[in-house]
Amino acid sequence: MKKITSNLLFRVVVAIMLGILLGGILPASIVRIFATFNGLFDQLLKFLIPLIIVGLIIPAIAKLGNTAGKMLLATVAIAYGSTLFSGFSTYFASSAIFPSLIDSHYAQAITSEAASLTPYFSIQIPPFFDVMSALVFSFLVGIGLSRIQNSKLADVMFDFEHIISFVIEKVIIPLLPLFIFGIFLDMTYSGKVMMILNVFVKIIGVIFALHILLLLIQFTIAGAIAKKNPFKLLATLMPAYFTALGTQSSAATIPVTLAQVKKTGTSEDVASFVVPLCATIHLAGSTLKIVACVVALMLMQGIPIDFPQMAGFICMLGVTMVAAPGVPGGAIMAAIGIIASMLGFNTENQALMISLYIAMDSFGTACNVTGDGAIAIVIDKLFQKKI
Repeated sequence: MKKITSNLLFRVVVAIMLGILLGGILPASIVRIFATFNGLFDQLLKFLIPLIIVGLIIPAIAKLGNTAGKMLLATVAIAYGSTLFSGFSTYFASSAIFPSLIDSHYAQAITSEAASLTPYFSIQIPPFFDVMSALVFSFLVGIGLSRIQNSKLADVMFDFEHIISFVIEKVIIPLLPLFIFGIFLDMTYSGKVMMILNVFVKIIGVIFALHILLLLIQFTIAGAIAKKNPFKLLATLMPAYFTALGTQSSAATIPVTLAQVKKTGTSEDVASFVVPLCATIHLAGSTLKIVACVVALMLMQGIPIDFPQMAGFICMLGVTMVAAPGVPGGAIMAAIGIIASMLGFNTENQALMISLYIAMDSFGTACNVTGDGAIAIVIDKLFQKKI
């Protein structure tokens, strides 16, 4: 029994269930306590995310030696290809399915807003640098160190890796279930989730089914390349899936994803390189959700859907996703600019798009991080003889 209760997956599932159950019972004063904790923990995550990237990617690249550059190129290419596949397949599926599900009156139901409770107080913890700066810095330093023998800077980075690992193990992981509980408590109390689920239950069902299908395709390919059972590989990544379902953050789920990827038999060096990198550049699940929501909104409001226009949008979206911070709602905030410029969404439609996306943010994030595992398995197979 103790082994079950100490399992992270068990704690995450319990946190989600309790958040939904107690969200309609607890008074506002209690919910605001957890909202305060969530605000503080969110600031801590934003501060730590760039440091986690630097602390994990630089040592991982440095250990890879001359294969680092090739591995980086291969990982980026596979991640972008996965994102494009997700975007285009979602476009065709949504165009075929949504017209029979969507009525114009849905838009009015979703525009009503239910405000979240504000925390009692907040503390700003600005990160030393943003996610993109951390990635570029990690690439440059890591590739440089991979070509230097007996570097003292490499020793410093290896020590820094141990510090980051300690923070992840002793601070982030223990507090994650409480953070997840607070998220679902607030969402249930404010009525945001139920309001949108009641209106878009069919559309959400389709998007969820597309996410599952995408994961099955990704792990079937990974299993075929690695010559392993794809269903066992996917099952191994489930703790990461459910953790991301609660945190709504690819970066916050990095520690769990990393641990589960290693359990698939992927080497530690490859896992430590691919997982933090893909947490930022591989957002196939988020792309799926953005494209599906865009098609749904255009159909709802009678906006013509032009394939060449959508093709350009999807290709640009794949690039934009690289700039998306690994925090809740980061993908849609990075994408909203091209949604407005390339598809002509006005302010009202942009607000509607953000509302829809945030309501289903968990599904996309969970798909993102689970797919990261598939990429890590492929990269490990391609480079395992060269490391």
